[in-house]
Order: sequence, then C-alpha cells, then structure tokens
Amino acid sequence: MLEIDGSQKSGSGTILRLSIALASIINEPLHIYNIRKKRSEPGLRPQHLESVLTAAKLCNAKVKGAFIGSQELWFEPGEISGGELTAEIGTAGSIPMLIMTILPICAFAKQPVSLRISKGGTDVRHSPTINYLINVYLRILERMGLRAQIEVKRYGYYPKGMGEVMLRVQPCRELKPIRLEEFGEIADVRGVSVCTFLADRKVAERQAKEAERLLQTNGLTPRIQVINDFSNPLQKGSSLVLWAETDKGALLGSDSIGEIGKTSEEVAQEAVKGLLEEINAKATVDIHLADMLIPYVALAKGESVYLTRIISDHLESNIWLAEEILGVKFQIDKVNGLYRIVKI
Repeated sequence: MLEIDGSQKSGSGTILRLSIALASIINEPLHIYNIRKKRSEPGLRPQHLESVLTAAKLCNAKVKGAFIGSQELWFEPGEISGGELTAEIGTAGSIPMLIMTILPICAFAKQPVSLRISKGGTDVRHSPTINYLINVYLRILERMGLRAQIEVKRYGYYPKGMGEVMLRVQPCRELKPIRLEEFGEIADVRGVSVCTFLADRKVAERQAKEAERLLQTNGLTPRIQVINDFSNPLQKGSSLVLWAETDKGALLGSDSIGEIGKTSEEVAQEAVKGLLEEINAKATVDIHLADMLIPYVALAKGESVYLTRIISDHLESNIWLAEEILGVKFQIDKVNGLYRIVKI
C-alpha cells in the first residue's frame, strides 16, 4: 500500500489529487493522511471530495474516509473502466482542478470517457481558468498522444458557481515524451475574453482592448476572441486567458479573473503581466503548465525536457510524488536563468 503524508512539501490539495491519479493508474491501494494539512481549512473541501469520488467511479475503487473535512483517506482502485459519468461539486469549487485530477486516469481507461461536471466554478481563484485548460493544457497533452475536449455548457464563478462542462477523453494507454528545449521566435499570440451577463458594461470587450493595447506596446500583435456569455443567470463574472506560441513549439499561457472591485482593465493588466514575464524569460512552458505536466511526463516512456522560470511549490510537490510513487527520476539544472526539468 502506498503511504503518503499530505503535509509534505506544499501540504496542499495537489498532493491529494496526484496521489489519487497515480494510485489509480498503477492499481495500487493508497493511504493518504494529513490531507491539506498546511491550508487554513485542512482536509477535504467539496471540490476535493468530488475529485476523489469521480476518480473512484472511473476505476471502480473502494474508498474510506471520503467526507468533507476528512484529513485521512483510504483508496483501493480497481480496473479503469471509463464510460459515461457525472460529477457534481455543489459549490464554486474548481472544475478545472477536478479535471486535472481525473484526466491522467482517463488516459488509461478501457473505453472513451464522457464526463459531465456540474455545479462548480469554471473560473475561480487559485485555479487555472477553463479556457486556459482548453487552449494551453489540452493542446500540449495532445502532442503527448492524449486527445481530450472540454465543452463549456455554463460558466461558473465565485461565490455561487453553478458552472457546467463536458469532458470527453479518448484513452491513449501510452503517453509520448515531450521535448521543449528551445524558445525560438513568437509565432502567434491569442486570447479569449469572456464575461457572463456583463455585456451591457462591455466587460469582455474592455478586457480584450486593454490586453491588446498592452501587448502591442511590447511589439506583439494578439488576436483575442470576445465572448459575451449568457449561460448562467445566477452568477455574473469574467475571465481572460492569453497564450503565446513560438516557432519551436513553446506554449506559454497566463490568465486572470474578474472580481468585485477589480476593473476590466486590471484583469487585462494581470494577464498581460503574467504572459510577458514568461515571454521575456524565454521559458518553453509557463509556471503553471510546468507542474501540471509532471504526471504525464512521469508516465511517458522516454526522456522529456522543458524549461520553466520558477520552481513552484506545486512543481516541487509533483516531482517528489512522481518519484515516490512511480520510481522515476527527475533532474533539475539551472540554464541561462531558467530551470531545465528533465524526466530521465
């Protein structure tokens, strides 16, 4: 049985999510304790609980200790069957985080997976936005052989959530390594600016316009799609995702969400600042993608390489867990001000 102390490294939900995913894939019983020990509200929150229960449905697992506030969990996976599933978070808890938990498991399912996730947040704090997953995360994973689609049925924001998405995954069983060692030259800069029931205030347009202005002053010519959304009458909100792709295949993203008291222009400034930091550093993946890729490169056969500008707590935690559970080895070197991450 795998024994994982959830208070190690970041002490966050990322340890729970990745432990569940990897245990499911290698079909090894898991005991995890001190779940989210270092967080202000330790233990399972609604989005973590639903991630565990959805993973359990995927792989026919037996679960003990799965309740709100639980800091200890036993998870005994079975065969990863796949098929048509549903998940319901019930708060503004992050839908993207749930997807990040179960997607590695879906790659090894017996049959295609169709998952409807409802009553959650598509664009919330401390989580990638749903459009970041669609336009950055899934595009990189497709290069590794995993084909997945996300369809937004209803955007959801804090505090009510009520978002809904469809995730469809074609299992690949074997992931390909990825090598992103050169930055190259910027070939394309794009974005998606969305607002829900805020069209009268031109929120999506203002976010896009300010982002375009700032990027143009830095010599970039972006194409930003504007979406005035009316899918969720219960919760207004907005978000902006920007991404840049180079002629060497580097893919860098940055996003920002609207909040009460935060202007549309400030949303744009935040997203642009993040993207320019990545571009100016000449990283080949952004700081968020750097940790999100770890389970996939750990599971892929062969050597993967990419460059990131920061070793975040989540990146450090994911590397530690992958080495602990899968027995793989990562090497980190400092090269021209960047960190070169190599899965050997």
